Amino acid sequence: MSADRTLRGLIASGRDDAVAIAARDAPPLSYGALRALIDRTVRSLNDLGVGRGDRVAIVLPNGPEMATAFLSVASAAASAPLNPAYRQDEFEFYLEDLKAKALIVEAGSDSPALRAAEKLGVKLITLTPEPQAGAGAFQLSAASVDALHSPSKDGRPSGRPLERVSRGHRPRLQAAEADDVALILHTSGTTSRPKIVPLRHANIWTSAGNIATSLELSANDRALNVMPLFHIHGLIAGLSAPLSRGGAVFCTAGFNALKFFAEMEEAKPTWYTAVPTMHQTILTRAARHKEVIARHPLRFVRSSSSSLPPTVIGELEAAFRCPVIEAYGMTEATHQMASNPLNGTRKPGSVGVPAGPEIAIMDEAGRLLGRNETGEVVIRGDNVTAAYENNPKANAQAFVNGWFRTGDQGVIDSDGYLTLTGRLKEIIVRGGEKISPREVDEALMAHPAVLQAVAFAVPHPMLGEDVGAAVVLREGLTATEQELGAFLSERLAAFKTPRKILFLAEIPKGATGKLQRIGLAQKLGLG
Repeated sequence: MSADRTLRGLIASGRDDAVAIAARDAPPLSYGALRALIDRTVRSLNDLGVGRGDRVAIVLPNGPEMATAFLSVASAAASAPLNPAYRQDEFEFYLEDLKAKALIVEAGSDSPALRAAEKLGVKLITLTPEPQAGAGAFQLSAASVDALHSPSKDGRPSGRPLERVSRGHRPRLQAAEADDVALILHTSGTTSRPKIVPLRHANIWTSAGNIATSLELSANDRALNVMPLFHIHGLIAGLSAPLSRGGAVFCTAGFNALKFFAEMEEAKPTWYTAVPTMHQTILTRAARHKEVIARHPLRFVRSSSSSLPPTVIGELEAAFRCPVIEAYGMTEATHQMASNPLNGTRKPGSVGVPAGPEIAIMDEAGRLLGRNETGEVVIRGDNVTAAYENNPKANAQAFVNGWFRTGDQGVIDSDGYLTLTGRLKEIIVRGGEKISPREVDEALMAHPAVLQAVAFAVPHPMLGEDVGAAVVLREGLTATEQELGAFLSERLAAFKTPRKILFLAEIPKGATGKLQRIGLAQKLGLG
């Protein structure tokens, strides 16, 4: 990899004529064209008065333009991808919290982000895809909310191409440097106000390299990205890591189980990464697409963002006839912290060994624990954010003696493998007994009729909390609450067995496909 620890430097190893970005209904975009697009975008944004230190929100559909916009915008300013599904009041919150100088939307967009930007006085920039020039190619134009829906005479969206905004002497190109913030994301904010996580170019450069090393990625690899590109998993593992080794990325419009195998046929990938709920949905259709799998054998399948039940790992490996690599990541670590090795011992139920940062286990007093002792997972390394933005209280709680507290509970065994036993905020405290909901999940998943399961805390007048669970059954199979209770009684202590099991057609998920454990009791009417 290049010594230039920026996103522009991250793609330096790709040959000019090699495919960088691919997608449906467009010729592939080469590395040479991607580099030219990045440089042109930096110049365009500079001409508009947007540059290093400025924040640019990006609200685009998932796909090749979102991928190239992230890389290009971050090379000039701080990019802040936002979920296109947000409502206007959510956009107002994030744009104001970010102190965004500009907002990029697709030409013709009717996103509520437009009105939020207008209300807050945020500069509007439109992106017009140019698929004929390659997947992800685009042109930026300055626009107003009113002009956005007023096409010019040639039918193209109105607005001035940014390259024409500045007249006379052009200033020197102001490209981002390694210590500049490249990406700004918010934590989920499930239990508190979302925290701003600024990630520098060097953080991304380091994390992408860590992932590429652990997966042994090369220029011969072709990734199929189904992850949303407003989330750390997709941006770093799905996009940045393969590009850091000169490989190709096939960008989809987002995860769609009905289209996955058709996309696999077109993309001819060597691997893909996803969250457990996506893998489970893919498995329900895998038997009908054995020919596609056989025609396009994968080197491996990667899973991250939440725990993958060991039963699902076995089913995935049988379906795709390749290793399943479970990894552990979070936004504050620029995604990856640990990973099971591609070549070596993989322990189902474990998230593997440190794969980038140092990892240790800490007790509540800040003392580091030894092997086989349970406590909070802490990390430190070049991929870890330096601090939350404008949040001294959160920083004082999260950063202790040079370590970042992840909020996850876990244990490192004698072989150095990390097993997560739960999220500290998700631990169920039943009459003083601490119960890991993940343990209940895995016990339920061991039942042949259960496709998905999530355990959660349910308020109890005497015990404080009790255990509840929601399950989705496999198509064509049945089970009753009594049957599952009897099944669990042989695998769990009585106090860990859910007092209530609900059968759902679908378990509520977050924007990235992760099952929502906190607050589930209230959503299901058990609060």
